[in-house]
Amino acid sequence: MRIFSMTDVQLEMRRQLRERAFQALMSLEYGRNVIEACRFAYTYDKNSTSDSDVEIPTFLLNLVMGVEQSKSELDEKISHYLKEGWTLGRLTLVEKNILRLGLFEMTKFGTPQLVALNEAIELSKNFSNEKSSKFINGILSKFITE
Repeated sequence: MRIFSMTDVQLEMRRQLRERAFQALMSLEYGRNVIEACRFAYTYDKNSTSDSDVEIPTFLLNLVMGVEQSKSELDEKISHYLKEGWTLGRLTLVEKNILRLGLFEMTKFGTPQLVALNEAIELSKNFSNEKSSKFINGILSKFITE
């Protein structure tokens, strides 16, 4: 039997909320508003009688709103680290949103850079493939080293 420390529980909860933030960001690509996207991502697999009664965690809202508000600036930074001849349009929506989320956490959210990098890689492993994980690792690692 494993005993979890409060830190383990908090880290796992943040990891789950990052996944929800990524899912909300993906749904925003198709026209939802931020609150609706966060509520859906947070409650879609919970057995709640009314989704509108569920309080959305601040961590989740802050991530999604922050990325949405900083999207142009984040995209510009990501473009800077792409190989010559590559554009944002060439990336999948999954890669773009994971990169945006990771870069936002590194630059504006106060998450330690290596933690944000690791979390972005884990997201890409869950929602994409190994090639994508290596790509995301490469882009965000370039940002950290510069």
